[in-house]
Amino acid sequence: MIIPTPLQKGDTIGITCPAGYMAAEQAQTCINTLKQWGYEVKVGKTLGSDSQNYFSAADEDRLQELQAMLDDDRIKAILFGRGGYGMGRIIDQLDLRQLKKNPKWIIGFSDITVMHTHLFSKIKMASLHAPMAAAFNDGGATSEYVLSLRKTLAGKKSNYSCAAHPLNKKGKATGRLIGGNLALLAHVIGTPSDFDTKNAILFLEDIGEYLYNIDRMMYQLKRSGKLKNISGLIFGGFTDLKDTTRPFGQNINEILSQFSNALDVPVCFNFPVSHERENFALKIGVEHQLTVSKDSVKLKEL
Repeated sequence: MIIPTPLQKGDTIGITCPAGYMAAEQAQTCINTLKQWGYEVKVGKTLGSDSQNYFSAADEDRLQELQAMLDDDRIKAILFGRGGYGMGRIIDQLDLRQLKKNPKWIIGFSDITVMHTHLFSKIKMASLHAPMAAAFNDGGATSEYVLSLRKTLAGKKSNYSCAAHPLNKKGKATGRLIGGNLALLAHVIGTPSDFDTKNAILFLEDIGEYLYNIDRMMYQLKRSGKLKNISGLIFGGFTDLKDTTRPFGQNINEILSQFSNALDVPVCFNFPVSHERENFALKIGVEHQLTVSKDSVKLKEL
């Protein structure tokens, strides 16, 4: 697995929006903070563009800007402004040859899950499932979650913990970390961005879905073999969920536990990875150890 090197003071971080539109002012706190951390910042034209629709720019313009940042050796990391939807429209046109020669941290979550699985599968390069530009707003820049991104970029190994949960399954597992947004993970199955979960620690989170759709996507993971040979399972935040007029009949924990109960691996519920403030920086593709005990859960980078 290719692991990008830590950033040094004075290194440049690029900011681009490869999917949905983001107003420039929404990223200003992020830009200011990155500079306070000692980094230079290069902002792409897709941030705060004059787009008149959902996307930050036309497909070809988003692709061109992201490709330029991937190829620019002066840029040592790329932090996406936001996710939304759009990465899947351009992912197959990306040329990863220069990135493989000169690896850099690719940072984001949600729709960026497509990029993470693509890098994992295509060039075996680690990437960062972590807070994006908007997470720095409203005091977020000093939260432990955004600060976990700072520590990770500086080269510190992650070592996270969270409270025990009644539905957890105790045990210890090691494996490469893979995962992200459940909807996008289900979306890439059968595509060139598909991912291998054998002996991996799989983590999942989602937002804004109907309960029946969470159930359907979990069955997609199960039926495609993604749950079969994992070494551990982490459920993060499943937030802002909706139900149908005629109730689905199960809450989110009941839905998720019907899949975890069938597995003989350690399982953690409510880990701080989500679309909300609670979103630790996680190195996808890197070996971790998951320890689920009676009193706590620990996820440690090896």
